[in-house]
Amino acid sequence: MSKRVVTFGEIMLRLAPEGYYRLVQADKLGATYGGGEANVAVSLANYGFDAAFVTRLPQHELGQAAVNSLRKYGVDTSQIVRGGERIGIYYLEKGASQRPSKVIYDRTGSALYSALKEEFDWEKILEGAEWFHFTGITPALNDEVAAICLEACKTAKKMGVKISCDLNYRNKLWSKEKAGQVMGELCRYVDVCIANEEDAADVFGIHAADTDVITGSVNREGYKEVASQLARQFGFEKVAITLRESISANDNNWSAMLFDGTDYYFSRKYAMHIVDRVGGGDSFGGGLIAALLEGYDSEKAIEFAVAASCLKHSIEGDFNLVSKEEVLKLAGGDASGRVQR
Repeated sequence: MSKRVVTFGEIMLRLAPEGYYRLVQADKLGATYGGGEANVAVSLANYGFDAAFVTRLPQHELGQAAVNSLRKYGVDTSQIVRGGERIGIYYLEKGASQRPSKVIYDRTGSALYSALKEEFDWEKILEGAEWFHFTGITPALNDEVAAICLEACKTAKKMGVKISCDLNYRNKLWSKEKAGQVMGELCRYVDVCIANEEDAADVFGIHAADTDVITGSVNREGYKEVASQLARQFGFEKVAITLRESISANDNNWSAMLFDGTDYYFSRKYAMHIVDRVGGGDSFGGGLIAALLEGYDSEKAIEFAVAASCLKHSIEGDFNLVSKEEVLKLAGGDASGRVQR
């Protein structure tokens, strides 16, 4: 029987112009669905895990379309609470060359935003689960949703369920001070912390020496210190940090580091030409959770997670629609992109 993973967060309607059109010039928008923890659940379902996504969605057709977008890939939606009036929306304008991508959120008052703690029975939701995952985007919505996250973490800890969190700081949702305060409490329950180059600095004021994300320079030694500081402060078993070197909106170098409490493991670096970078961090989280549940050692786990997220950057939409075999092939060294016949 496949291992059960539960993720909790908001799935949103994504509206985006075709290709590289700007929002001001677009006369039609494509509609898809996505969101941090939903993206992780889809990744895990594609790798063969029993992945459940928990949220709150309206009863109307847009809410149902969001549910259907997950069911399509085998995600368990049976624990989704139905209620509220609207689904959160985000508008995406894809960047190109030196023009960055832009996101506009329209999520205030969404079904999850207006959720109440008593609507979620975490003992029932987490029954049979081996892993629980959330991101820093979810408690950023408001204090009640942060309290729901805290209740989930406390219940998971009590039930012996491993907990992972992607810090995922979003400055459009809350201040650094508020993020540090709320995430500081939640992180006391977390076993595996996932962050990017900037998250630890934004949320907890832990900076990597000699690194500048604007110029794309990443100092490995600096991130060793960031990971060990995070582990010391919160007692994390493992800390993973994705390392993105942005050459332009289209071209990035991509790698990551995993600290397992004893040693530091750096993955190989991929030079990526990007089709769609939204969900790149979530695909890394999904890959890392899968690798750790499969019992991979630290080196193989970080290579699997980075290969999975590298492939995601070649796929339109939020979801990482790749198989375990495709990830293992890339992680094993076949990065040629040659046609498979």
